[in-house]
Amino acid sequence: MSELKWKKGVAVAGVGLSKFGAFKEKNSRDLFVEAYQDMINSMQRYNPEKVEAFYLGNFSSDQFEKQAHLAPILASWIGLSPITALRIEDACASSGVALRQAALAIASGQYDVVLVGGVEKMTSLEIAAVTEALATAADTQFEVSAGFTFPGFYAAMATAYMHEFQASREAFYHVSIKNRNNGALNEYAQFGQTIFDIMESKKRRAVQKGLPVPEWKDEIEFLSDPKGNPMVAWPMTLFDCSPVSDGAAVALLVSEEIASSLTDTPIYMIGSGQASDGALPERENLYSIPAAVEASRQAYQMANLTPDDIDVAEVHDCFTIAEIIATEDLGFFERGEGWKAAIEGKTSRDGSRPVNTSGGLKSKGHPVGATGVGQIVEIWKQLNGLAEERQVQGDPKIGLTHNVGGSGQTCVVNIFERRG
Repeated sequence: MSELKWKKGVAVAGVGLSKFGAFKEKNSRDLFVEAYQDMINSMQRYNPEKVEAFYLGNFSSDQFEKQAHLAPILASWIGLSPITALRIEDACASSGVALRQAALAIASGQYDVVLVGGVEKMTSLEIAAVTEALATAADTQFEVSAGFTFPGFYAAMATAYMHEFQASREAFYHVSIKNRNNGALNEYAQFGQTIFDIMESKKRRAVQKGLPVPEWKDEIEFLSDPKGNPMVAWPMTLFDCSPVSDGAAVALLVSEEIASSLTDTPIYMIGSGQASDGALPERENLYSIPAAVEASRQAYQMANLTPDDIDVAEVHDCFTIAEIIATEDLGFFERGEGWKAAIEGKTSRDGSRPVNTSGGLKSKGHPVGATGVGQIVEIWKQLNGLAEERQVQGDPKIGLTHNVGGSGQTCVVNIFERRG
């Protein structure tokens, strides 16, 4: 495969995020306007008249809201008509793919300024209908027909990983604790409580109701107790799973030469890779996602970097096992060592490999169409020193995002750099 090279450099000039969560009173338009306004607030010299195209990542507004053809509707809603507006669907990687396609359009010389967004309004449906809608991102002939839903897919991966590498379930709990701790510091996150906070809250409620008070000594004991953390699909429990979420994210991509004319805080997209794969039955094993391995290889090659050069990463932790597998697929740890790294705290904010400082999908939330661009928001903040209490120390300059669609049929990896 030939090496990808930009003909023109690409920069992220501004980013924006809506609050992630469950908002019965809001629709995709409301959420997107919030994120768009947040992006405007992140920039110093934004001019909407300069935007030449709009790329939207959205998995299925058709199913969740009975509204298709969403891109031109949103473009009109924020006053950008009549520019080119298109929607890209690649399951949970939809906006990650949209961002990469927008970057390619700039790099080719077609555009200089492209707005990229992602949005999903999922909570309009009951949970059974949400599960059915998400299942359409799987292989309906060979996976769904066998009874799998996404918790089942990743439970199968977790079981295979545990068997192959003698990993303990405790590793999954450490991922959950870490990401909840990070998300509690993120004002945009769906969940603002740490696992410790939840544990103590349950103890207080037991006292108020006159019930026996659980004797959990720490978060690991709490997560190990099915009464506090019920099983979803063994070995994945409630706190191993990302939530159903509503939310939107926005980024403004521009050609490198005009970035400084629009903002004082650009970051530069220096590596990008995308790969695909078949369904789970077609894979050699279930403890790696081949598309992620290939996408990261492409991105590292383009950036002329190695995994050791990455200062901070946002990875697709739709389930805790997904984060562990991602840290290996991306080359942060040797195969079979990611679970140990999680237990040892290497992926914490003050660890050697900070991962998911935003809280990740597990805590920040997972409005599937918004997730890919949402990851870029955190990297932009980290590289510019704007992540406040979540800020990684040591002046991070290189960040990476890893966005997966389905059970790994699509993966996009992007690498960003702050200069100066």
